[in-house]
Amino acid sequence: MADLTGAFAAVGVAAFLGAYLVGSIPSAYTVVRAVTGEDVTEHGTGNVGAMNVRRTTGSWFWFAVVMVADVLKGALPVFAVQAFSGVAVMAPASEVADGFDLLVPQLAVAGAVIGHNYSLWLALKKRRFARTGKGLATGAGAVFAYDWRYFVAVVVVGLLVIAITRYMMAGQVAAAFTLPVTAAALGSSDWPFALVMGAVVYAAHHRRFMGLLRGEEPKLYIHDRQGPRG
Repeated sequence: MADLTGAFAAVGVAAFLGAYLVGSIPSAYTVVRAVTGEDVTEHGTGNVGAMNVRRTTGSWFWFAVVMVADVLKGALPVFAVQAFSGVAVMAPASEVADGFDLLVPQLAVAGAVIGHNYSLWLALKKRRFARTGKGLATGAGAVFAYDWRYFVAVVVVGLLVIAITRYMMAGQVAAAFTLPVTAAALGSSDWPFALVMGAVVYAAHHRRFMGLLRGEEPKLYIHDRQGPRG
């Protein structure tokens, strides 16, 4: 039993670290550096996210490229560990797995999001370890692979709130809160995991969300030097 537990722990750690390394790939930094020679972290909000690529390059094309890359770096590690651990790919993990089989994909989701938010590769490049992103697109990709129902709810609510309020920050925070609410509504046993992941994403948005409540956030923040960093 001890050997089996140790093996389970080793696979769980490997899933987290593997997803973290993939999630750490700074898609936005790499694309902007290749296209313009600029450092995306010196523009807009300072984050390595798709919207900051739009603010830096002024291009919706490069925004789309990085958005897809960020979604994939969240989805692929989770699909990989699901296949390895026997969870049916594209089926809701919260319904087809329990125990260890459920924990491993959860660790992969967490690893990918934390990797994007605190990129190891960017830390090595800049020689300092700091928050690099907010984890929304990468988290969406990871959640899509984990349980597509969460993905649909998060995307629909997030886009709807943006369309109504015209504040991107409001939609991003609404998306973070939607994750645990959806888990509760579905009666999923993994609601504590959904709550933690929603809190991780919200924490990255907290400072600017407070700024939004104080009227400091511009509507449709898509241009460089239009709004606050962070």
